[in-house]
Amino acid sequence: MNNIKTKFSIKDLENISGVKAHTIRIWEKRYALFTPSRTKGNSRFYDQESLQKLLNVILLNENNYKISKIAALTNEEIVLKAREIALQNNIDDDAINSLKIAMYNFDQNLFNKVYAELLVKKTFQEIFKDTFIPLLKFIGLLWQTKTLTPAHEHFITNLISQKIQVNTERISFNPINNDKVYVLYLPENEIHELGLLYLNYELKLRGLHSIYLGQSVPLKNLEDLQNVFNSICFISYFVVEPAEDKIIPYFNEVSNIMKDSSNELWVVGRKAHGINTENTFKNIKIFPNTTSVLEKL
Repeated sequence: MNNIKTKFSIKDLENISGVKAHTIRIWEKRYALFTPSRTKGNSRFYDQESLQKLLNVILLNENNYKISKIAALTNEEIVLKAREIALQNNIDDDAINSLKIAMYNFDQNLFNKVYAELLVKKTFQEIFKDTFIPLLKFIGLLWQTKTLTPAHEHFITNLISQKIQVNTERISFNPINNDKVYVLYLPENEIHELGLLYLNYELKLRGLHSIYLGQSVPLKNLEDLQNVFNSICFISYFVVEPAEDKIIPYFNEVSNIMKDSSNELWVVGRKAHGINTENTFKNIKIFPNTTSVLEKL
């Protein structure tokens, strides 16, 4: 977490923004929108302010501002106009860009206003699918390129978490099916719970009996649950934990806990991708994403 990038290549800007490097170079050379610096080895790089400015320029350009007009604005004017558009528009791409700006500027008011505008035309499920999931994928890309600070990620994910929990609380807890219990948890040292929180919301929305255990749960707890309920489907997300060499031993331990039952473990998350459990662990199933889990319900 301490190796976060503060210097970006033009390829980094392309990956993060979705705008081709060739286009960024034109904006830089023809319109002087960006001024890259040089390393001691004479390599060009862009700073955090350039990245934020690029996102604002894209938002303006996508809302009928010509690049020549944007180039005539001061940096302060670009920020103000981008924020004005962010507050006024609620189409998906603009909403996502607006939330990126809110994240980088730690702007909770902007986040809430964008969310309120989306809620006028969309259900919470649609907002999560059309706006929050693409935003979270963007955040994942920033982590992959070491572009995001923990403070930025925690800020935006906590705001999204609040919205999920508020909407979950609005669902009256009256399960229509008590035959099976869905127990949602994260393995020890795993704290990335947005996907799990949203899945809990969907389960309750469907009238299914779900129990949310949350972050960093020791495997012993699964055994404790089995002493209370007869038919359990455990659901977990592997984002950063367990480590690659610990996943199979983890599955072995889970299988041992469930050996005298028909209980199951469903696992989502990038850490579990590519692992084939069909022949080895009959009670453990791997899902590529949250959507595939919902389709299985």
